[in-house]
Amino acid sequence: MSKRLGNAVNPFEAIEQFGSDPLRWYMIANSSPWDNLKYDSEGVKETARKLFATLYNTYSFFALYANVDGFDNSAPQVPLTERPEIDRWILSLLNTLIREVDEALDDYEPTKAARAINDFVNDNLSNWYVRLNRKRFWGGEMDVDKLSAYQTLYTCLETVALLMAPISPFFADRLYTDLTSVTKGSTESVHLALFPEAGESDENLEARMKLAQEITSMVLSLRRKVNIKVRQPLSTLMIPVLDEAQKEMIESMADLILNEVNVKTIKYVGNDEGVLVKRVKPDFKKLGPKFGKAMKSVAASISSMSQADIAALERNGSMEFDIDGVKASVELADVEIISEDIPGWQVANDGNITVALDVTITDELRNEGIARDIVNRIQNIRKGRNYDIVDKIKLTFAPDPATEEAIKAYGDYIAKQVLATSLEVAQLADDAAAEVLDIDGTEVKVLIELNN
Repeated sequence: MSKRLGNAVNPFEAIEQFGSDPLRWYMIANSSPWDNLKYDSEGVKETARKLFATLYNTYSFFALYANVDGFDNSAPQVPLTERPEIDRWILSLLNTLIREVDEALDDYEPTKAARAINDFVNDNLSNWYVRLNRKRFWGGEMDVDKLSAYQTLYTCLETVALLMAPISPFFADRLYTDLTSVTKGSTESVHLALFPEAGESDENLEARMKLAQEITSMVLSLRRKVNIKVRQPLSTLMIPVLDEAQKEMIESMADLILNEVNVKTIKYVGNDEGVLVKRVKPDFKKLGPKFGKAMKSVAASISSMSQADIAALERNGSMEFDIDGVKASVELADVEIISEDIPGWQVANDGNITVALDVTITDELRNEGIARDIVNRIQNIRKGRNYDIVDKIKLTFAPDPATEEAIKAYGDYIAKQVLATSLEVAQLADDAAAEVLDIDGTEVKVLIELNN
């Protein structure tokens, strides 16, 4: 940046616009402090949105329900062994994060520390843990499961505040004092608190959950590819497994995967059963530097691999070829494996993971999808009307052949999800007061009334 060229950014104006913490985080997370950085105001906005807004929303979610339930973190902690697996997973990942951040800061690598915190907050805490556990915070008594959810999320938020304090001192201090003022009865600054110490991590649990996240991401991308929204249930997810160990890892997370991708069942098939046909493409950019003049011969051997050879490469991670009497070892990263689609299915492949999704929608599945859409629209209306999370309502749907069957079959589900004490299909006495729900291009009229 140069004053003479007129392209300098006034730091005080940038701080006024974005705040000092998002600006500081952007500059540290993008590149090491001693490296050059091409400043971009859009990047600062992205940082403010992805990290700070995400953390704020996560805390707001926690505070909303914690205040309703009168949660107090000074109560005895639920033993780790008695907590659900997903609580143990996020706490294990939190311990891994503490070690990574501690080591990075000890090595004067704040960029690594900032990126690790950012990944934990976005990919695991907000987009996975909180999203999967929302229902545990809703309604009901403060049983062990609900208390465990509160204590786990509190621990994560408090620890993140401590970890990010050296880079974003003001935001971290506010987050920390808001969390701890009730529990500790004081507003002690985060900068006077001890840096967190890492406990034990469960590497096996972290690996299983990472596999579940990867499978989920692949299936959701297949849904987007054919424009089938997640609220529309599908029947079958087929996964070719490399060996019994991979099958056991997936089975241990099957319920979570199925719930996330909204599919009824997982079907496991052997990688050598021929259900899916795979092709392998050499990655010349990687093979060239590795094999030099022998690259063409290696590429030819790769292209001629059989289905059994491809399965072995996925299973073992590498394969040796005999090229003119010389052994050439090809890694899985040196090739691209492509799975061919089969009629009625969508297929995706990433490394040694392959998934196939049955995209056929039966009448029964379509009706369930309509019911889920109705729940979503009514929840949005409740929010728009500023209804309290415990307010009960009454629903009256106008007769409509396009949705009547779905409402009849899934009426109890709809009522339970939106806290409706009654649900009926009848001519609307007050048509003007009815809401119009757009369900895949079909207009559905419904009268929503508070049940006082």
